[in-house]
Amino acid sequence: MRYEIRVEGQMSQTLTKAFPELDHVVMAGQTVLFGPVVDEAQLYGLLIRFQSLGLEVVEMRRLPE
Repeated sequence: MRYEIRVEGQMSQTLTKAFPELDHVVMAGQTVLFGPVVDEAQLYGLLIRFQSLGLEVVEMRRLPE
């Protein structure tokens, strides 16, 4: 499965390094992270990491294969 996760604002290089399994781009005042997610456990782990870093997830969606 591949996911796209949009975060409010431009994440610093330090913050993006906290998500080495995801690629990222900055678009229209948001940081878009995307990449493979192997299972629900990894997905929930990513969401917990966003929350613990104080990042606001504004959208998350599964991408077509």
